[in-house]
Amino acid sequence: MLPQYRKITYDEFLKLDNGDDLLEYIDGEVYLLSSPSAEHQRTLLNLATEFNLFFKGKECEVFIAPYDVVLSKEDDKNIHQVQPDLMVICNKDGIKENKYVGVPDLIVEVMSPSNTSHDRIRKFNLYMRYGVKEYWLINPKFKTIEINMLNEEGFYEQVGVYKGDDIAKSILFEELDINLKDIF
Repeated sequence: MLPQYRKITYDEFLKLDNGDDLLEYIDGEVYLLSSPSAEHQRTLLNLATEFNLFFKGKECEVFIAPYDVVLSKEDDKNIHQVQPDLMVICNKDGIKENKYVGVPDLIVEVMSPSNTSHDRIRKFNLYMRYGVKEYWLINPKFKTIEINMLNEEGFYEQVGVYKGDDIAKSILFEELDINLKDIF
Protein backbone atom coordinates (compact mmCIF):
# COMPACT_ATOMS: atom_id res chain seq x y z
CA MET A 1 0.00 0.00 0.00
CA LEU A 2 1.29 3.47 -0.89
CA PRO A 3 1.66 6.02 1.89
CA GLN A 4 -1.14 8.57 2.02
CA TYR A 5 -0.31 12.13 1.03
CA ARG A 6 -1.40 14.88 3.39
CA LYS A 7 -0.58 18.47 4.01
CA ILE A 8 1.07 19.36 7.30
CA THR A 9 0.50 22.19 9.75
CA TYR A 10 2.92 25.03 10.29
CA ASP A 11 3.77 23.65 13.75
CA GLU A 12 4.65 20.29 12.17
CA PHE A 13 6.80 22.13 9.64
CA LEU A 14 8.70 23.94 12.40
CA LYS A 15 9.56 20.59 13.97
CA LEU A 16 11.01 19.45 10.62
CA ASP A 17 13.02 22.62 10.12
CA ASN A 18 16.27 21.68 11.87
CA GLY A 19 18.42 24.32 10.19
CA ASP A 20 20.44 21.87 8.08
CA ASP A 21 18.14 21.86 5.04
CA LEU A 22 16.76 24.87 3.20
CA LEU A 23 13.01 24.35 3.46
CA GLU A 24 10.00 26.38 2.40
CA TYR A 25 6.43 25.91 3.57
CA ILE A 26 3.67 27.02 1.18
CA ASP A 27 -0.01 26.12 1.44
CA GLY A 28 0.66 23.21 3.80
CA GLU A 29 3.37 21.67 1.64
CA VAL A 30 7.11 21.48 2.31
CA TYR A 31 9.63 22.20 -0.43
CA LEU A 32 13.29 21.25 -0.11
CA LEU A 33 15.42 23.80 -1.91
CA SER A 34 18.40 22.50 -3.82
CA SER A 35 21.82 24.04 -3.37
CA PRO A 36 22.25 26.99 -5.72
CA SER A 37 24.62 26.79 -8.68
CA ALA A 38 27.75 28.91 -9.05
CA GLU A 39 25.98 30.95 -11.75
CA HIS A 40 23.04 31.56 -9.39
CA GLN A 41 25.35 32.68 -6.59
CA ARG A 42 27.41 35.00 -8.83
CA THR A 43 24.24 36.63 -10.13
CA LEU A 44 22.80 37.01 -6.63
CA LEU A 45 26.03 38.42 -5.22
CA ASN A 46 26.32 40.98 -8.03
CA LEU A 47 22.69 42.02 -7.60
CA ALA A 48 22.94 42.17 -3.80
CA THR A 49 26.00 44.43 -4.13
CA GLU A 50 24.06 46.86 -6.35
CA PHE A 51 21.01 46.80 -4.05
CA ASN A 52 23.15 47.25 -0.94
CA LEU A 53 24.93 50.28 -2.43
CA PHE A 54 21.61 51.83 -3.44
CA PHE A 55 19.86 51.30 -0.09
CA LYS A 56 22.84 52.22 2.13
CA GLY A 57 21.75 55.04 4.45
CA LYS A 58 18.10 54.77 3.38
CA GLU A 59 15.17 53.64 5.53
CA CYS A 60 14.73 50.29 3.77
CA GLU A 61 17.04 47.33 4.32
CA VAL A 62 18.26 44.55 2.01
CA PHE A 63 18.40 40.89 3.08
CA ILE A 64 19.55 37.82 1.16
CA ALA A 65 18.92 34.10 1.56
CA PRO A 66 19.07 32.16 3.70
CA TYR A 67 16.72 34.35 5.79
CA ASP A 68 13.17 33.15 6.41
CA VAL A 69 10.12 35.25 5.60
CA VAL A 70 6.90 34.31 7.38
CA LEU A 71 3.80 35.42 5.49
CA SER A 72 0.39 35.40 7.16
CA LYS A 73 -2.75 37.51 7.39
CA GLU A 74 -4.92 38.19 10.41
CA ASP A 75 -8.07 37.14 8.54
CA ASP A 76 -6.43 33.96 7.25
CA LYS A 77 -5.16 31.05 9.35
CA ASN A 78 -2.62 30.04 6.71
CA ILE A 79 1.04 30.65 7.44
CA HIS A 80 3.78 30.36 4.83
CA GLN A 81 7.55 30.42 5.24
CA VAL A 82 9.83 31.13 2.28
CA GLN A 83 13.44 32.09 1.63
CA PRO A 84 13.58 34.67 -1.15
CA ASP A 85 16.98 35.14 -2.76
CA LEU A 86 16.87 38.87 -2.05
CA MET A 87 14.32 41.14 -0.43
CA VAL A 88 13.89 44.81 0.44
CA ILE A 89 12.14 45.51 3.74
CA CYS A 90 10.92 48.99 4.64
CA ASN A 91 8.71 48.10 7.63
CA LYS A 92 11.35 46.89 10.06
CA ASP A 93 8.91 45.99 12.86
CA GLY A 94 8.86 42.34 11.76
CA ILE A 95 12.63 41.86 11.61
CA LYS A 96 13.73 39.15 14.04
CA GLU A 97 17.14 37.49 14.47
CA ASN A 98 16.40 34.53 12.20
CA LYS A 99 13.30 35.59 10.24
CA TYR A 100 11.10 38.41 9.04
CA VAL A 101 7.42 38.31 9.92
CA GLY A 102 5.59 40.46 7.42
CA VAL A 103 5.53 41.31 3.74
CA PRO A 104 8.72 42.57 2.08
CA ASP A 105 8.23 45.50 -0.29
CA LEU A 106 10.31 43.96 -3.07
CA ILE A 107 11.39 40.36 -3.61
CA VAL A 108 13.90 39.00 -6.12
CA GLU A 109 14.17 35.34 -7.08
CA VAL A 110 17.11 34.11 -9.17
CA MET A 111 15.81 31.18 -11.18
CA SER A 112 17.64 27.91 -11.78
CA PRO A 113 16.49 25.05 -14.01
CA SER A 114 15.47 23.13 -10.88
CA ASN A 115 13.30 25.91 -9.40
CA THR A 116 11.83 27.81 -12.36
CA SER A 117 8.23 26.63 -11.92
CA HIS A 118 8.48 27.08 -8.13
CA ASP A 119 9.53 30.73 -8.53
CA ARG A 120 7.47 31.57 -11.62
CA ILE A 121 4.19 29.97 -10.54
CA ARG A 122 3.98 28.96 -6.88
CA LYS A 123 5.91 31.85 -5.35
CA PHE A 124 4.60 34.35 -7.92
CA ASN A 125 1.03 33.57 -6.80
CA LEU A 126 1.95 33.52 -3.11
CA TYR A 127 3.71 36.89 -3.25
CA MET A 128 0.83 38.38 -5.22
CA ARG A 129 -1.71 37.01 -2.71
CA TYR A 130 0.16 38.51 0.24
CA GLY A 131 0.80 41.90 -1.36
CA VAL A 132 4.52 41.97 -2.22
CA LYS A 133 4.51 45.20 -4.23
CA GLU A 134 7.30 44.39 -6.68
CA TYR A 135 8.60 40.97 -7.74
CA TRP A 136 11.70 40.45 -9.87
CA LEU A 137 12.45 37.16 -11.63
CA ILE A 138 16.03 36.83 -12.82
CA ASN A 139 17.09 34.21 -15.33
CA PRO A 140 20.91 33.87 -15.38
CA LYS A 141 20.81 31.37 -18.25
CA PHE A 142 19.10 33.86 -20.60
CA LYS A 143 20.51 36.90 -18.76
CA THR A 144 17.12 38.55 -18.26
CA ILE A 145 15.37 40.46 -15.48
CA GLU A 146 11.57 40.47 -15.43
CA ILE A 147 9.86 43.02 -13.19
CA ASN A 148 6.28 42.58 -12.00
CA MET A 149 4.35 45.24 -10.09
CA LEU A 150 1.21 44.74 -8.02
CA ASN A 151 -1.65 46.73 -9.58
CA GLU A 152 -4.65 48.33 -7.85
CA GLU A 153 -6.69 45.14 -8.28
CA GLY A 154 -4.03 43.11 -6.45
CA PHE A 155 -2.61 41.31 -9.49
CA TYR A 156 0.91 41.38 -10.88
CA GLU A 157 1.46 43.27 -14.09
CA GLN A 158 4.66 42.68 -15.99
CA VAL A 159 6.20 46.15 -16.33
CA GLY A 160 9.42 45.17 -18.06
CA VAL A 161 11.69 42.43 -19.31
CA TYR A 162 15.31 43.54 -19.54
CA LYS A 163 18.20 41.89 -21.39
CA GLY A 164 21.52 42.64 -23.06
CA ASP A 165 22.69 46.21 -22.43
CA ASP A 166 19.39 47.24 -20.79
CA ILE A 167 19.04 48.99 -17.48
CA ALA A 168 16.35 47.45 -15.26
CA LYS A 169 14.32 50.10 -13.47
CA SER A 170 12.34 49.55 -10.30
CA ILE A 171 8.87 51.08 -10.25
CA LEU A 172 8.61 51.11 -6.45
CA PHE A 173 12.05 52.64 -5.89
CA GLU A 174 12.23 55.09 -8.80
CA GLU A 175 15.96 55.80 -8.59
CA LEU A 176 16.96 52.13 -8.43
CA ASP A 177 18.49 51.34 -11.82
CA ILE A 178 20.38 48.09 -12.41
CA ASN A 179 22.69 47.83 -15.41
CA LEU A 180 22.48 44.23 -16.58
CA LYS A 181 26.18 44.32 -17.51
CA ASP A 182 26.92 44.63 -13.77
CA ILE A 183 24.81 41.57 -12.93
CA PHE A 184 25.62 38.98 -15.61
